[in-house]
Amino acid sequence: LQVQTLKNCEKPRKMELKDRSDFTSHALSLIQGDRAKDYGDALENHKKIAEIWSVILDKKITPSQVVACMIGLKLARLGNKQCFYHNDTWTDIIGYGALGGEISQNETK
Repeated sequence: LQVQTLKNCEKPRKMELKDRSDFTSHALSLIQGDRAKDYGDALENHKKIAEIWSVILDKKITPSQVVACMIGLKLARLGNKQCFYHNDTWTDIIGYGALGGEISQNETK
């Protein structure tokens, strides 16, 4: 296992997001790139999450509800003044919104 170390305690550079085009492009690159590689098909992944949550909550949870709850989680984090300006949170909300639209159209097929 190789671990990448930063020289001289450098912080990793974050992508500078300036406008809606930057945010949507970055969110799209994540859900179609790294996140898709890491977690696989979005619908299948959210089905698995829904199954686990259904057992925990003793209530049927759908993949669309999982996405809605994840957006809710991100919105709750924005309630913290320090997190309100985290571009990652805004990007995640955009990504979950796109996935939610797609999943809601395909989860019953």
